[in-house]
Amino acid sequence: MDKKELKTAIDRIHVPKDKVYDAISKGVNKKELDSRKVKKKRWVVGALSAAAILAITIASGFVLPAMNSVLAKAPLIGGIFQQFNDTTGLELANQDAVTELNQAITKNGVTVKLTSAYFDGSVVSVTGFVDEGVEEGHNEKGEVSFDVNFDHNEGDKDPWIDGMTHDLRKIDNGYNFQWKLQYPYKSFKANATLPITIHSINGIKGEWEFDIPIKQEKNSSFAINHEQNYENQQVSIRTKELLTAKASSSFIFETIVKYKGDYIFLNKAVDDKGKEYWIGNSTSLEKSQQEDKYHEFVRREMQKLDANITSLTFYPQLNITDVKVQQLLDKNSFHLKSSRLDLGLQVNSVSQQGSKLVMDYQFTGLQDELSNDQFHQFKNNLQYELLLVDKDYLDKIDPDNPVPPVNHSISENKVKTIDRKTAHFQSTFDLMGEEKIESFKLENTILQFDFSSFVPAEDLKPFTVKIKNENK
Repeated sequence: MDKKELKTAIDRIHVPKDKVYDAISKGVNKKELDSRKVKKKRWVVGALSAAAILAITIASGFVLPAMNSVLAKAPLIGGIFQQFNDTTGLELANQDAVTELNQAITKNGVTVKLTSAYFDGSVVSVTGFVDEGVEEGHNEKGEVSFDVNFDHNEGDKDPWIDGMTHDLRKIDNGYNFQWKLQYPYKSFKANATLPITIHSINGIKGEWEFDIPIKQEKNSSFAINHEQNYENQQVSIRTKELLTAKASSSFIFETIVKYKGDYIFLNKAVDDKGKEYWIGNSTSLEKSQQEDKYHEFVRREMQKLDANITSLTFYPQLNITDVKVQQLLDKNSFHLKSSRLDLGLQVNSVSQQGSKLVMDYQFTGLQDELSNDQFHQFKNNLQYELLLVDKDYLDKIDPDNPVPPVNHSISENKVKTIDRKTAHFQSTFDLMGEEKIESFKLENTILQFDFSSFVPAEDLKPFTVKIKNENK
């Protein structure tokens, strides 16, 4: 899930307890911050205890009637999917649609064994085991990080990594893990081999190389050609096709936006019988600019559709992207204004106090008083959205992967509320902390700020598409 999808998901969370919401917001934002400090292809996962797994399973209401039959039929594979609360894997195991693997490689005292793979709809799952030799590496005990690439790709440009999720469970002699990957290509192959290369684990180098079979039967195809225009927002959605596999579905659609970076998120779908379907991760298949509009073809994972439905109603949301504003800190006070939103940031004072930089500021243009939940999210976002960067290193930030330059930027601060009613805050940056700017001087430092990070997703009018099963 990318940052915009994550932001949209957070916007939809209702958390009645302020402290719980505060903890969630801090955790999410800290995770986003940490992701800037490591390469995108290095996945760091912490193991959960058995008690925590049980608590999560009970809290989620996880119930699968066929569970016992799956565990009796395929105890090893079924047990792994039960461990990771993977209902799709359990259903596929019950249909004998999971490939059991027994590929093990030992390098530099660390053994990796791949145990299963499945390919359903647009999702490829790989489960495996790594022994306790990883604890000799750099990570803290209970954490495992894989530097991995797929299909002979290299580095961060590997398309299999985008949208990849990962999970880990501690067992007696090591860790079980699961990777879920979004199939990144336009066309599907019924039978294929996926090469996997693990370059290092917890900093231990080794080059563990595997070739795993991934296969699935032909998807059922449903045509859903429909175009929905939203003139006020200057965006459009063109639905194309629904694909249904053994345990999941996916659909392909095109989004058209006027402003580069605007993002359309499909919140849910409801069929003509009133059943609601969850919608999962997305894969970008193609991007282009045509005249003055930005087009993107997307394939999105969703829950398996019931047979014989005749229509689906989609509930879209829009996240807008605003151009980042910036100001050289050679002035004590200044005003920053959003280019697309009626929002402003009035910086009242900027001062260096020893090893700290203190900034006093307040927002202008906020129309409504924020609820407790909104205020806590707003305040927590401020901890990570005020970026200080050395002006001489500003052009070294990749706009497509805007990782702040190491030792020449500070992306975290401590926020104090001065006056909630007037959205008046104070931020303190630690100039000698983990993040720092070498040879720091106010007159050489730029403040960058993104107003769109503080605007909730806009609900767009739902639209309904008719479904015709082309395989009937």
